[in-house]
Amino acid sequence: QVQLVESGGGLVQPGGSLRLSCAASGSIAALNTMGWYRQAPGKQRELVAAFTRDGGTNYADSVKGRFTISRNNAKSSLYLQMNSLKSEDTAVYLCYAGDGLFDFWGQGTQVSVSS
Repeated sequence: QVQLVESGGGLVQPGGSLRLSCAASGSIAALNTMGWYRQAPGKQRELVAAFTRDGGTNYADSVKGRFTISRNNAKSSLYLQMNSLKSEDTAVYLCYAGDGLFDFWGQGTQVSVSS
């Protein structure tokens, strides 16, 4: 089992920045994918950014050049630096991890971009 706890969300003005964190615990050595998803009201959950199994990164087109995903070597912490935020980035952001057999999700953290 893996437990994921997000933090760092909040209210920010358009053009502002936020840094999300995800603390992972449990059987994290077996994880081979980690990433961030988001879900806005009335919309489907979508991938924001993720580390692939080969260690590369994958970003949604809508966030390329604005968001950066990172993690520590132990895979116990995952981050999402979000710059130049737009109102359409408003959503609940969820931390995700997978070990090839199971998917694990955090509870999510709310990000609201509004003036």
